[in-house]
Amino acid sequence: MGNVLALVSALCFGVTHFVSGLASRRAPGMTVSFHAQVAGTVVTFPLAFVSGSPTLGSLGWGALSGAGTGIGVAFLYRAMGKGAMSLVVPTSDVAAVVLPVLFGLLLLGQRLSPAALSGVCCAIPALWLVSRGTGEKRTAAGIPDAFVAGLGFAAHFVALSRIPAEAGFWPVVVSRAVSVVVIASLVAATRAPWRLPSRLVGPAAFAGACGSAASVLYLLAAQQQILAVAAVLAALYPAVPVLLALVFLRERLNRAQVAGLLGAGAAIALVSLG
Repeated sequence: MGNVLALVSALCFGVTHFVSGLASRRAPGMTVSFHAQVAGTVVTFPLAFVSGSPTLGSLGWGALSGAGTGIGVAFLYRAMGKGAMSLVVPTSDVAAVVLPVLFGLLLLGQRLSPAALSGVCCAIPALWLVSRGTGEKRTAAGIPDAFVAGLGFAAHFVALSRIPAEAGFWPVVVSRAVSVVVIASLVAATRAPWRLPSRLVGPAAFAGACGSAASVLYLLAAQQQILAVAAVLAALYPAVPVLLALVFLRERLNRAQVAGLLGAGAAIALVSLG
């Protein structure tokens, strides 16, 4: 069940990025992200009131998760403003999945079956390939920022995995609220506009709600599955915007993306067997 929850989490993360990406073509990305995070925080409150008894420690993990999300989003947007998306996005994705896997294996002493380990090894190059686009000038200027973004997303994955089931969903509320504070400070620092055009408020809110659903599903997955597996499956979300763009925007896949999608499918199959 943990594998299924992690994959559905990846689906929600992917929808979030797809919708946010479309909205960011019409408004500053930081502004879109801020409105999405606010909406995502609001929708988590009903869940929190009907479940769990959080401890101070679990709320602390939630806060760390939110800080990681805010930093990840902010630095990813900055990286995309400096360098080729085809380089910075896969760099952040790979960092986001490799670090939680190493954390689980080296620091938590978790063990993977040979099949699951093969799936993890297959997922990492698949993430790189599926995230690569075409038609961009190849510049590595944004790579340092992309790696920082990956660190932020990795912190999000690791922190949520440390929250026990009895804490309920209050840590997720804290996570989303902290991410709002982090992104709000960056909106102010970059002097991005606070207001969105009215036609984009709905899409941004939908993206935020999907992001919260993704976090809740990942939390549940990480409580049922070891971190290395849950993080790898949830981190396959870049395949979702690629497929959605193929269907709705009539974009074409390049050979690298086709190979990446095939690799992602193989990774899912191997991890599931493990």
